[in-house]
Amino acid sequence: LHYSLETKKKGFSRRREREMSVTSAVENHRKNPSSAEKTLPEKKKRRWVFWGRRWRRLDYFKLTASLFVHSMALLAPFYFKWSALWVTFLFYTIGGLGITVSYHRNLAHRSFKVPKWLEYLLAYCALLAIQGDPIDWVSTHRYHHQFTDSERDPHSPKEGFWFSHLLWIYDSAYLVEKCGRRTNVEDLKRQWFYRFLQKTVFFHILGLGIILYYLGGMSFVTWGMGIGAALEVHVTCFINSVCHIWGTRTWKTNDTSRNVWWLSVFSFGESWHNNHHAFESSARQGLEWWQIDISWYIVRFLQIIGLAYDVKLPTEAQRRRMAIVR
Repeated sequence: LHYSLETKKKGFSRRREREMSVTSAVENHRKNPSSAEKTLPEKKKRRWVFWGRRWRRLDYFKLTASLFVHSMALLAPFYFKWSALWVTFLFYTIGGLGITVSYHRNLAHRSFKVPKWLEYLLAYCALLAIQGDPIDWVSTHRYHHQFTDSERDPHSPKEGFWFSHLLWIYDSAYLVEKCGRRTNVEDLKRQWFYRFLQKTVFFHILGLGIILYYLGGMSFVTWGMGIGAALEVHVTCFINSVCHIWGTRTWKTNDTSRNVWWLSVFSFGESWHNNHHAFESSARQGLEWWQIDISWYIVRFLQIIGLAYDVKLPTEAQRRRMAIVR
């Protein structure tokens, strides 16, 4: 019996020593990590947008276009004419509806169909908004929905407000690193018209500037391609930044999308962004009667006169499944 007790005591002492040794080792490792662990790479940080990287020709083009638009906007007060306000209104409206109705709802999400001649006409209106060609715009937006709010989101709000708002535009190589080549727009690449616009976008913008200058001089250029284009660009960018940070949520989506009511008129209905992420293929984003959605009104009008068909809307079952229970 005495031998048994002594054996148990020795066994308990050895276990206690091992536990103390492990605890001491863990504490020492926490304070002084091994050299191997010290060399482990930290989580990759987003690189600086403007320096410390190689600039592509596309990046220079986009930055030049942006500087041109904002420079013209700054010069606009010096060339004010009352008639130029109509140019601003027309530029903003035609280009803005081109972006929302054509690039976004028709091409990116295929939420409705129209005859090919009308599809191309709407896409050309969007091109004049100075926000890029259809292939580039649609590809980026499809990747946004595929990787929303993740590290692979082309304009993730987790990278900061200004990155999601505008800065992401100027780093095409980073977009390729995150999402890969533009293999998600084969439906557009197969069509000669969109390939043509992609290769000649600069000349269309240049031609527009020449026409405006011929019709109204620098007044029309600055108030059209300056004020009009700048306003539309930033309203579009607000959807990527503001509508993923502030606002209300009605639907259970796995992202940070928000509905922002005060942007609805200026964005032609695009700011009902939580609605959109809940029902991506819906041609209507202002799902309630009081949610202003001018883009939907255009699509609905085209449907009434027989030019729009296969118009997609969320079903009641889909709405019940996605609704947030309050």
